[in-house]
Amino acid sequence: MYYDAGTPHGLPHDPFKSCIVPRPIAWITTLSADGVVNLAPFSFFNGIASDPPMVMFSATGTTLGQPKDTLRNCRETGEFVVNMATEDMKEAMNATCAPLPPEDDELALAGLTALPSRHVAPPRVAESPVHLECRVHDVIALPADDPASPNTLVLGRVLGVHIDERVLTDGLIDMEKARPLARLGYKDYTVVDRVFAMDRPQGRP
Repeated sequence: MYYDAGTPHGLPHDPFKSCIVPRPIAWITTLSADGVVNLAPFSFFNGIASDPPMVMFSATGTTLGQPKDTLRNCRETGEFVVNMATEDMKEAMNATCAPLPPEDDELALAGLTALPSRHVAPPRVAESPVHLECRVHDVIALPADDPASPNTLVLGRVLGVHIDERVLTDGLIDMEKARPLARLGYKDYTVVDRVFAMDRPQGRP
């Protein structure tokens, strides 16, 4: 089948997100200007550079008619933390998707534990095995077909990396121990439970 983007596709649900899979989940903690913790997952997320290390995530739409708390906090404070969401925290991660008012602390409501960060004010999720402390590099407005549902890209520079020793094997992050969650399309998720390696080709002999 084929369809022009933005036109009817004739399928039961929009297939676009299922065409880009799996997508890592950025489980992001931020602080409001008033010091309220926000925790929310974003699946349009990835690393974009390694020297210096940088990440991106994008926020789509609004919450209760207002800009998403994560986006507002990033704009106001310039800081965020990416926490790795893993299989054993899938229910807590899903709970933090709920559209709650800005004064609610999703981290506490999900029964999670806050850990202080070293370089930024937002806390880390103690139960998560990997944390990236980030400073906002830029916030970019993206095209949006519906003005009431804006798309915004946030670029962050990683200032500090925390890795739980329990997910290390011979000094390497062991994905079969960490079992990070990833987003598919529709209501579907997956988990990293099988890993294989391939050597890069060295060019012509």
